Amino acid sequence: MQKFNLLSAMAIVALTGGILSGSAFAQTGTAVKESGKAVAEKAKEGKETVQAAVVSEPKKSMHKAKAKAHKAKASGHNTKAEAASDKIGK
Repeated sequence: MQKFNLLSAMAIVALTGGILSGSAFAQTGTAVKESGKAVAEKAKEGKETVQAAVVSEPKKSMHKAKAKAHKAKASGHNTKAEAASDKIGK
């Protein structure tokens, strides 16, 4: 009977550790994914800013607006990545 309790306790500890590490891995994946999206949006923002610099007015304002939208999206992804990274290991 004592052997069974010891094995049960060890199994519970192992399962708990596996669940916690799986949760940390999921949060790490989310943080990496969101930071990757933020970098992509920043690159798109840079592209639109350069395009706005070389074109004349009707299209210039369109490129500036697109760059502003990409900047906002990047900020949102960055916030999500920071939130996910704060949850890692908790």
